[in-house]
Amino acid sequence: MISISVMALVFGVVFLAELPDKTALAGLVLGTRYRASYVFVGVAAAFVVHVVLAVAAGSVLTLLPQQLLHALTGVLFLGGAAMLLLKGGDDEEEVREPKDQSFWKVSGAGFMLILVAEFGDLTQIMTANLAARYDDPLSVGLGAVLALWAVAGLGIVGGKALMKRVPLSLITKIAALLMTGLGVWSLYEAIA
Repeated sequence: MISISVMALVFGVVFLAELPDKTALAGLVLGTRYRASYVFVGVAAAFVVHVVLAVAAGSVLTLLPQQLLHALTGVLFLGGAAMLLLKGGDDEEEVREPKDQSFWKVSGAGFMLILVAEFGDLTQIMTANLAARYDDPLSVGLGAVLALWAVAGLGIVGGKALMKRVPLSLITKIAALLMTGLGVWSLYEAIA
C-alpha cells in the first residue's frame, strides 16, 4: 500500500534538492539541442535506475537497530544539508552531442549523462536515507522518481524561465532547511 504522506514528503525534499543540481542544468542543455521527448525518455530511465538502487540500499539499512538507524539517517541528512549549502552553483556537466537526432542516440545520450552524473549524488543518498527512515520502499521510490522526473521536465522544457523567476540560492536554502529539520528530528528520535 502506498502512503501518500510519505510519497509527498519524499517528493518535496528530493524535488527541492535536485533543482539546483547539475543534472537539471544538463537536462536544460540537452533540451535546447534535441527533441525534448527523446531527452526526457533517456533521463527518466536513468533516474529510475538510480532510485531503485537507492531504495534497495535504504531497505538494507532498516535491518539496523532503530536507535542506530535514526542516528545514522540524522547525521546523513545534516551532512546533505551542509553539502547543499557549501557546494558551488557553477558546476555544469559537459554534454556530448550525438552525431544524429535519432530517438536511440538522443535518449541514450540523456540516459548515459544522467546515469554517470547522478551516481552517488546527494539525491540518491537522500533517497536511500528516506527509504531507511520510513521503511516504505514503494512510497519513497515513487515520490523520488516523480520528483526527479518533474525536475527533469522543468529543466528540459522550461528551466531558463524558472531560474529567472526563482533564485537558485533560495531553492538551495529551502532544501537545506528541510534536510536539517529531518536530520534534527531523526537525531531526536535516536536519543529519545
